[in-house]
Amino acid sequence: MRNEQLWPTGEAGVLALPSGRLVRGRGLRDPMPSGHAPAFGVYLLGEKPPEFGWPSRWVKWPDFRLPADPAYLRKVLLESLHRAESERVEIACGGGRGRTGTALACLAILDGVPPAEAVAYVRARYHPRAVETPWQKRFVRGFDGNR
Repeated sequence: MRNEQLWPTGEAGVLALPSGRLVRGRGLRDPMPSGHAPAFGVYLLGEKPPEFGWPSRWVKWPDFRLPADPAYLRKVLLESLHRAESERVEIACGGGRGRTGTALACLAILDGVPPAEAVAYVRARYHPRAVETPWQKRFVRGFDGNR
């Protein structure tokens, strides 16, 4: 199945990675975008989220902070990258900018974007205010893209 059949390009929050895989980022406080529900979700929240009705992973990550377990985040992002080849993958936090932007930037690094360029990559293609805090920016710059 072609990725364009999974998330339509141009749909709200859809980020095209260098490999052509498409991943949707969003804020959970916003209504679900129209169209398709994800087949897999990654939820970056301080507290465990409710069930969504599709397979998902929870990464403990308080608002404006960093992930509690960076190694687990990396594992979940690698799973997301693999799933995005054939499934609709969504990455979300409360507002859809700080934690989501940081995770999307790390995902872009895993897909080949140099760490020094990952924040700009996500801001240009996902949201201009993605990756909100200085420590989130440092986290992205220090994220190891070697699989």
